[in-house]
Parts: sequence; structure tokens; C-alpha cells
Amino acid sequence: MADVWAVRARGVRKRFGAVEALRGLDLDVRAGETVGLLGPNGSGKTTFIRALAGLVRPDAGEIEVFGRSPREAVGSGLIGYMTQAAALYGELSLEENLRFFAQLQGVAEADARIEDALRTVDLLDRRRSVVSTLSGGMRQRASLAAALLHRPRLLLLDEPTVGVDPALRRDFWTHFRTLADQGVAILVSSHVMDEAARCDRLGLIYGGVMLATGSAAELVARAGTPDLESAFLMLSDAKST
Repeated sequence: MADVWAVRARGVRKRFGAVEALRGLDLDVRAGETVGLLGPNGSGKTTFIRALAGLVRPDAGEIEVFGRSPREAVGSGLIGYMTQAAALYGELSLEENLRFFAQLQGVAEADARIEDALRTVDLLDRRRSVVSTLSGGMRQRASLAAALLHRPRLLLLDEPTVGVDPALRRDFWTHFRTLADQGVAILVSSHVMDEAARCDRLGLIYGGVMLATGSAAELVARAGTPDLESAFLMLSDAKST
């Protein structure tokens, strides 16, 4: 069976004033694949994810999401996007937030979808809690529930586990693996190297450039280093010389 490409990006460039955030970035993601975009803060991860979500228009290059432009893919409900900071209204209850997002996304059978999303992130018993009263970890889970409401085929996760405890991080990755097994493509950005082993494939990004792609084992073997962090440092040093 031929690969179904969730993402195909070629030569993507984006400049903000004097800062060139993306410098000819290439990346492919298959349906059902979890790809980690790893790099330090300021490396271009968020800019690339925002370009995939149709929120940033590249200056050059091409991006396709399931064969469509990012904005067409968003309009067709193909993309779910979980931002770094939970995009929720603090004065509303969790259920009211999800109902609002369901209406924006044109979700049919909203009651059932909301209940399913809350059960997935283990917040069903907090559905009537005002968001501002929730802990940071609960708000992260609520943000994930909002991204899953319309059952997207591509899930964009921008550093979803920053500031969460190890147990919640484990639970998040359990959810992500279940979604991938159902055919959802997942692109997750992180600067935490120990999350790399949870991904099918990695893209090491630095200074807006993709240094290398492959599994963690492949990247370590290519660099000839004892671990992924050392491989990243070696590859980034080689790129800058």
C-alpha cells in the first residue's frame, strides 16, 4: 500500500524583519506516523508548525497537508493544533470552552464528541469546573481535548508537555500513540531529548534549517555519538562551520 502523505514541505522559508526563522526547511510526515521536531528555543519549530496550521504564510517554498494547502486543510477539519499556551477562556467552564470550539469547528453530535474528548484526557469529572481554577496540567489536558474535538487527521502539538509532571507526560504520550495507531499523523515539537524515543521519526532543526531526519537510532549512528543529544550538538556544530 502506498504511503499517504499527511505533510509534504519543500524549501519553506520565512523571515520576520531581520530574522530568518525558516531557511529552506524540508519535511515529510506519513499518515499514522509520529514525527518529533527537536531543537532549542528559537530554532524555528513553532514558526513551521504555525505555517502548517495556516497561521503563517511562508515567503517561499511549498507546503501540502493531505494534498491541500494548509488553509484548505484547516477549513476541511483535517488539522488539530495544540499551542504552547492553552488557548482557553479562563472565565468559562471546561465544558463551555469545548462547546464554543465545537461550534467554531462545525462539529456534529457535539455532546458526544465533548464527552469523548474529556474522557480521553481524563477530565470528564471536571467538565463544569471554571478553567481558571484548573491546575496547569489540567489546562494542558483541556487544550488537548479542544484540539481533538473534530477528530483531525493531522495533529500539531507545539511543546505539549512543557511544565507537566512525568506521570502526565506519560499519559499524553499514551494518548498520542493511540491516535497514531488509528491513522492520525502527529507532528510534535520539543526541546526535551528524552521524548525522542517515543517518536517514529525525528527532525533535528537548528537555525531554521533541518539538520537531519530519521529514527533516534539512525541519527545517533549517522553522527557516531553515544546519544541523541550529542548527535544534535555534533550536527549543529558541523552546520555552523
